[in-house]
Amino acid sequence: MIDLRSDTVTRPSDAMREAMAAAEVGDDVYGEDPTVAELEAEVAGLFGKEAGLFCATGSLSNLLGVWLHTQPGYEVLCDSYAHIARAEMGAHGALSGVTMRTWGSDAGRLVAHDALAMAAVDCRPYLVETACIEVEDTHNFGGGTVQDYDELQKLSSGARELGLATHLDGARLANAVAVTGRPLSDYGALFDTVSFCLSKGLGAPVGTVLVGSADEMARARVQRKRLGAGWRQAGVLAAAGLVAVRENMTRIADDHRAAAALAASINEACPGAVDESAVETNIVLIPVPGAPAVARRLAEKGLRISVLGPDALRAVTHLDVTEGECVAAGQVIGAELAAASA
Repeated sequence: MIDLRSDTVTRPSDAMREAMAAAEVGDDVYGEDPTVAELEAEVAGLFGKEAGLFCATGSLSNLLGVWLHTQPGYEVLCDSYAHIARAEMGAHGALSGVTMRTWGSDAGRLVAHDALAMAAVDCRPYLVETACIEVEDTHNFGGGTVQDYDELQKLSSGARELGLATHLDGARLANAVAVTGRPLSDYGALFDTVSFCLSKGLGAPVGTVLVGSADEMARARVQRKRLGAGWRQAGVLAAAGLVAVRENMTRIADDHRAAAALAASINEACPGAVDESAVETNIVLIPVPGAPAVARRLAEKGLRISVLGPDALRAVTHLDVTEGECVAAGQVIGAELAAASA
């Protein structure tokens, strides 16, 4: 079985398992787990931030990041296909009392002016007040789109002029770094808080680190506990996260090459099935009518792939699949697409 549903399906490496077995641990609710503290400090340092907070998931990290900058009855602005708006189960509204307004985009690509023009500042009691602007890099549902750094700079500068906070959903920021060559600190300088996932391209079994100021992370730690998400000897997991950060940042480009090979292989078997020029990182979007049925047939042939809607599939490359396996998978997908369109 070749599993291309997501880069979250990776298994921990031998080095991660060894680190987990040897991890020095303590009770993190008491702030006594040294491995968790080491991971939080290391990731915060990479972003040029004062502190970090190790969370179980990216959704929790985003929830806390947005919560830090808002309050009930205020709004966060984001792309219409942003993960926080589409895939976090309405948590920001249900748990934080925050509303959302969204801008449209081409493949999730940020145009700073579009976001800033929506901001509602000093307009109460007539309009919902904007408190925060959120950006996703890379953009998941846009197909792994890498945000233009100049646009991120414009957004950051404009938001600060308006007195608005900014949060970066950097679930796959490691993929963006592999393309732009910019250090994580460049991104940390633009956003008040950043959510950085360890369990996607970096291959850790669990975890995301939220980074920001020391005061913000202290507040987020309390809110994390309030949500029932404090944990105990989490250093067992943090140890794998340290291996992921230290060893796997430099291999992310391998996944990008595998995704390009996958797209080319699909088109070889079914010409024009996917837009190869849109494959910027490790995500390949595949438009096809009757996507759920196509995915079921592919599963019967030993290939797992995600369904994004009635007419769209998504394949994501990762460290547990080789470029050769992706080429083979592309042939299977392309043949199925050709048969479906015949």
